[in-house]
Amino acid sequence: MSRAASHFVCLTCRVSYKKPTDYARVRRDVCPCCGEQLLNAGSALAVPKRRDAAGWRALTAVLTAGVRFRQACCGCGPGYRPRTPREVRERLRHAAETGVPVSVALVCADPTHTDVKRRAGRGAYAPRRSGTRRVPGRGR
Repeated sequence: MSRAASHFVCLTCRVSYKKPTDYARVRRDVCPCCGEQLLNAGSALAVPKRRDAAGWRALTAVLTAGVRFRQACCGCGPGYRPRTPREVRERLRHAAETGVPVSVALVCADPTHTDVKRRAGRGAYAPRRSGTRRVPGRGR
């Protein structure tokens, strides 16, 4: 059985390396190109292409805020990540206005609804089922 691998990201070089996570020992992973420290971004990170400067700026803001992308055991996935600097600015402005922690505001798909909890198997903003049940066999 293979161990889970995580993305280790160098924000300076815009490079991601997939390495096995070793929690038994403390180590400092360094980038082979520039020598900077690599950040463990988690196993479920969608890394932008190297030439996508805006995507890397957004990813830098998210990772420096302390957000990591780990696969949840319930299958609900790593969650939302802002893809553009504009989305990051909107969430940072919302966090400053409302007092919501920055890490919470950055991973919320709709920054105005940060109080909604995510449930397994269904998105936080999916429409809820109505309280009445349909009778089988009747037309729609």
